[in-house]
Amino acid sequence: MKIHFYGGAEEVTGSCHLVETGGHRVLMDCGLIQGGRNAEARNEEPFPFDPASIDAVLLSHAHIDHSGRIPLLVKQGYNGPIYAQKATKSLCRIMLKDAAFLNEKGAEWDNRKRERKGLKKVQPLYTKQDALAAMRLFKAQQYDQLIPVLPGIKVRFRDAGHILGSAIIELFMEQGGVSRKLVFSGDLGQKDMPVLCNPATIKDADLVLLESTYGDRLHRPFESTLAELKDIFSQARREKGNIIIPSFTVGRTQQLLYLFSKYTKQWALEKWHIFLDSPMAIEATEVHDRYTRLYDREAAELWGDRGLYRRLPNLRFCRTTKQSMALNQLHSGAIIIAGSGMCTGGRIKHHLKNNIWRKNCHLIIPGFQARGTIGRSIVDGAPYIRLWGETIKVAAKVHTVGGLSAHADQDGLLDWYKGFENLPPVMLVHGEATALNGLAHRIWEETGARVNIARLGEAVDLYVSR
Repeated sequence: MKIHFYGGAEEVTGSCHLVETGGHRVLMDCGLIQGGRNAEARNEEPFPFDPASIDAVLLSHAHIDHSGRIPLLVKQGYNGPIYAQKATKSLCRIMLKDAAFLNEKGAEWDNRKRERKGLKKVQPLYTKQDALAAMRLFKAQQYDQLIPVLPGIKVRFRDAGHILGSAIIELFMEQGGVSRKLVFSGDLGQKDMPVLCNPATIKDADLVLLESTYGDRLHRPFESTLAELKDIFSQARREKGNIIIPSFTVGRTQQLLYLFSKYTKQWALEKWHIFLDSPMAIEATEVHDRYTRLYDREAAELWGDRGLYRRLPNLRFCRTTKQSMALNQLHSGAIIIAGSGMCTGGRIKHHLKNNIWRKNCHLIIPGFQARGTIGRSIVDGAPYIRLWGETIKVAAKVHTVGGLSAHADQDGLLDWYKGFENLPPVMLVHGEATALNGLAHRIWEETGARVNIARLGEAVDLYVSR
């Protein structure tokens, strides 16, 4: 009963954990490594295991840093089932196809330059055909059902409250008369946030893999975040500028649209033109329309029966490149939501190029920015950014609105862990060094539990120890 940490260990992206038990191999998550060029180059490296030797994949949620290498896994020989919550499957159909498209376009762009230099052409990490092949292996599941995966192995997905379909994974194992339960938190959402339900409480485990994205900090109170957003909209209106919001396609975008719908009058949003400029985010929002049963009561009532759109008649979807380019002519009165959430690609880069040098522009950063990304540079106060070889001044007012995070903060992570009645040992994953160390110290200080930080390539044997 060994757990190998092959990604999301001592870093935030690339979640990938291999469980070996009873002669079977189960992979929990298979995410893309994101960040700067050097970090992303690691996606090209061989897996530290034979993909064909994996018997099953368990996917916590659709975010690309948890799901994005699944088509590569399939391309290199995996042909088993991929278990995921039903909404996660629906979102992966969109996100993996888009990731493949970006891979193909990136390779095409590189090859144009390589051809002029007389260099050998490169191949995309994977193609749209690889993504489609992966989707055929998905087995959609509901929350709270115990599912037999392999002899001696069962799994149950519990609501993680992070994004639509996100799951805490309970893995039940039996080997040689010994039973063990591994709980992988996936990414945990904040309690009492709009749209989604709170993360489920788990009572017992023999080992917990706990995410630590915000393990060293606390979010602002949500009421303060709402007041801050109202002030930003008011100030931007007075200064006659645009508001640019780099937002994650799944989760953050829909949360923002929900808040815009709920607080239209209080924030005077009827005076703005609101654009969702991301074909993938539009598709993801349409998926959200189909799963309102997974929402909390208030959100289900507001979102249901197209209530979201009735309350936002000034919301426009930009599906085509032409529609997106037309936004470049708007210098005032526009709220533009676009991906990617960390400003590493997508249409947001064009909107930054056309707006971030304007003093009356306001840039709202509503989510975590990984080290090495353009978004992280902006948050850290970089006076200039580089886009397509051009140096662009950062003159816009930058607002880091942490209270909108889809991740639990240090208090939230600790409270969720305290829900375990037996306070099992913990391995911390999915965090940068300061976050990991901060959360480890606090868990040990307040509970006395055994806490370790997962190291990349490390293995823990759950059979011989608890």
